[in-house]
Amino acid sequence: MFSLRENLLIRFRFCRNSISPLFTFHSPLCLLKKELQMRDLKKGIYILPSLFTCGNMACGIVSMIFSIRGYFTWAAWMLILAIVFDMLDGRVARMTKTTSEFGIQLDSLSDLISFGVAPAIMMYQLVLNTMGKLGIAIAVLFVLCSALRLAKFNVQAKQGVVHNFFMGLPTPASAGLLISFVLSYELLLAEPGQALSFKTIPILMKSMPVFFKSMPIVMVILSLLMVSNIPYSSFKKFNFSKPKVFQILVLIILLIFLIVVFPQNVIFILFSLYALSGIVMYIGRYWKILKRLGRVNKS
Repeated sequence: MFSLRENLLIRFRFCRNSISPLFTFHSPLCLLKKELQMRDLKKGIYILPSLFTCGNMACGIVSMIFSIRGYFTWAAWMLILAIVFDMLDGRVARMTKTTSEFGIQLDSLSDLISFGVAPAIMMYQLVLNTMGKLGIAIAVLFVLCSALRLAKFNVQAKQGVVHNFFMGLPTPASAGLLISFVLSYELLLAEPGQALSFKTIPILMKSMPVFFKSMPIVMVILSLLMVSNIPYSSFKKFNFSKPKVFQILVLIILLIFLIVVFPQNVIFILFSLYALSGIVMYIGRYWKILKRLGRVNKS
């Protein structure tokens, strides 16, 4: 039989899940908690949305291999495919009601690879490799800001913070601008004997050398926009039953037609306009606030 002191000591150590270094005991409450956590994990691994997320990650890895070998067009198209997978996995999860913590974490890891690391390697191999340490620093900055942007999104999602807009430029959008630039620039470098299967916008193609020289600055700006609090539209709250939104649907059909005719150039223009839209809206809201404060002071 144990004494009162020994009995209390055993109970104390029992609550801490260990009596001695040689023996380990687990309370029924701890075992039940661990069993529930394992059940949640098993339930949280849904096959269909996870397949799309893994496809996103696979495209990012293949893109990095193409970039290292110098096949930048193929690398860019693989990242375009990664964007498609990224758009589908979340929508499939919401439609099938299979959203989970596991899916959120896997999606963030995939986005970091496909829209952080892969575009940085592609741009370093194409643009930044002649800039020495500065080029390395810009590529690293882009990856770090992508990671910070994704981490902030995960924290807000876990805390239940819901917005009708993105806080900061989304990583797929920042990567999309770089990807579409590479696709347009590679058309400019096509040999005269090669037949281009896509039409181009002449004015934009003439400006490509200027965009090429400004890409390091553009990457720094995109990095800062990702970690900023500038709001960007998420396009999640459209109700297509309203008349005004139906007009937007017609505009989307027109955009799809332009993308089919001028795919690389139009995609580059769209991503550029989206990146600028947040800045313009932010300045517009700030200007309205200043006007209101001026009216209050005058009154």
